[in-house]
Amino acid sequence: MKILVLIKEVPDTAATRMLNSETGILDRVASEPVPDEINERTLEHALRYRDGGAEAEIVVLAVVPDTAVTSVRKFLAMGADSAVIVSDPNIAGADAARTSQIIAAAVERIAPDLVLAGNESTDGRGGVVPSMVAEYLGWPVLPSLNELEITEGTVAGSVTVEAETLRLSASLPAVASVTERSAEARFPNFKGIMQAKKKPLETWTLADVAVGEERAANSVMVSAALRPARTAGTKVEDDGTAVAALVDFMASNRLI
Repeated sequence: MKILVLIKEVPDTAATRMLNSETGILDRVASEPVPDEINERTLEHALRYRDGGAEAEIVVLAVVPDTAVTSVRKFLAMGADSAVIVSDPNIAGADAARTSQIIAAAVERIAPDLVLAGNESTDGRGGVVPSMVAEYLGWPVLPSLNELEITEGTVAGSVTVEAETLRLSASLPAVASVTERSAEARFPNFKGIMQAKKKPLETWTLADVAVGEERAANSVMVSAALRPARTAGTKVEDDGTAVAALVDFMASNRLI
């Protein structure tokens, strides 16, 4: 079985993330770029399937700037067999639909049996790309799974919807996305880090994938502004009138 894991490089969530106020596009140099943690958990599912004795080729795919090689190598160090980066100046500013179109075209060239993805990235948090990729491919999608089971010809899992838990399954080929509850990712060991330097890593441009009719981004950031600095809050001192003051504060802020 060939399993394709979608990965992404994102700004470090521990740092201040910025938008370019002129272009409205993510400022990638404002904070340290790191592999998206949800993708590490996603890859863990593919590795566990292979660790269980099944034959599986695991490929990771990223639509990122060509500077993201270091982040992509981490997934190879974790255990993926090879990696493909799709990088092209014309991808800059692509929205979720355009990105999904490009990913789907790359998926068709790689020809996996199963595509795994995180349910949402930690930067955009749109949570729509896995479903859009499946729509372009015409494949079934199992979204936001808290548990994932892979067999030779099927993928299954459970998803929480409101107060209910649904059990989903599909025959392959299919697309499935997982939540951060689904697995804890392993750390790359020294052997894996050394092997990652020799594993295949290809860089494709848009000319290398049959994207089809190019579509413009439907979602365009037209303006961006810095978040206002925090100001000191209201301090209520208990001098015998604290209860009344607290009630007045909550009422004036429509909290009660």
